[in-house]
Amino acid sequence: MNAIDDFLAMLSAERGAARNTILAYGRDLEQAEEMLGGELAQAQPAQLAKLAQGWSALAPSTVARKMSALRQFFGFLVDEGMRSDDPTHALPRPTTRRPLPKILSHDEIERLFRTGEEEAAGDSPQAIRMLVLLEMLYGSGLRATELVSLPLAAVPRDAPFLTVTGKGGQARMVPVSRRAKAALSRWLAVRPDGSPWLFPSRSGHLSRVRLFQLVKALAARADLAPEKLSPHVLRHAFATHLLEGGADLRALQTLLGHADISTTQIYTHVDATRLVELVNQRHPLAKERASD
Repeated sequence: MNAIDDFLAMLSAERGAARNTILAYGRDLEQAEEMLGGELAQAQPAQLAKLAQGWSALAPSTVARKMSALRQFFGFLVDEGMRSDDPTHALPRPTTRRPLPKILSHDEIERLFRTGEEEAAGDSPQAIRMLVLLEMLYGSGLRATELVSLPLAAVPRDAPFLTVTGKGGQARMVPVSRRAKAALSRWLAVRPDGSPWLFPSRSGHLSRVRLFQLVKALAARADLAPEKLSPHVLRHAFATHLLEGGADLRALQTLLGHADISTTQIYTHVDATRLVELVNQRHPLAKERASD
């Protein structure tokens, strides 16, 4: 095994990195090695500085990902004693901003649910399944992959929680609302038997692609722009509306399964007005001035 293979093996064994993450890091490192024309593990700072030219046409977010892979790779080499220095200080430093999440209003969510509930009023298994998917995307903030790959065994019997396996194989407990639990009970009564998955399909479980299609189709039936809706947008709505309701940022981090709270902090922009009002009304100095 070469140094890149050793690093990827470490990501899998010690950090529990997801397969897609390992594949992406592997591609980034191999491409950098090809651009340098020599073994990446032996690269010097001056060589790494030249990567900027090869990355010039790439989006800042893509460059940032490649830089992260390289930093972690060389950090691994230093930790393992395979190098005595870390040359990544010479890497280019792109300025990148995390894109703001798309916002759904409370009215749009209401229209979406009204349509889902009306369609599920009968006994159609597809309509009941759609309502469950909607309840768990917006009511529990699950990622698309987390939702479609839920095993049947994850459904709670008494406790109002789901056990969800998120990014990097990290498990977390996710609360299930009374509404979602009621919809789940209806789904379990009509769900096809013989599959270990909560949302079975012919080839295993419901796919992410199919989930995206179902959400967009429901949006169209609710007279909402389909391009505005996706499972991830519903997850954003879950986080945004909880924050508007006064949720603690640390609690929101736990609910969303974010490893770093800086990822969660992106949601604070959506409620800037409420935060300013909170400072003006609740800060001790504000109270003192009001009493003068």
